[in-house]
Amino acid sequence: MKINPTFSRAAPRRAVLVRAEAGAANDDTFKSVVLESKVPVLVDFWAPWCGPCRIIAPVVDEIAKEFTGKLKCVKINTDESPNVASEFGIRSIPTIMVFKGGKKCETIIGAVPKATIVQTVEKYLG
Repeated sequence: MKINPTFSRAAPRRAVLVRAEAGAANDDTFKSVVLESKVPVLVDFWAPWCGPCRIIAPVVDEIAKEFTGKLKCVKINTDESPNVASEFGIRSIPTIMVFKGGKKCETIIGAVPKATIVQTVEKYLG
């Protein structure tokens, strides 16, 4: 294919494939994925219409990648899984909860810096 160089002087754009590192959970899988996990679990409660949720999503994915094997990260869409959200009293999103041994250990509400999440998570590793 021949490209006309006068058409655009901008550098060619490359398609970027973004792969979510954090898994998904829902009302049906929450018990097996989160509560029965052998490693601590970071749960990101979110919704697609939530701006701050979209801001924090890549941060959660980075943390999932960095702590592979030590921490499980999952995302729960509160619109699609209202039972789990209600059970844990989710009133604001994004809300991040850390679970260890089937118990809720800590809650972070809002789009906070990555360092805040990492500092919280590290308390429950090991």
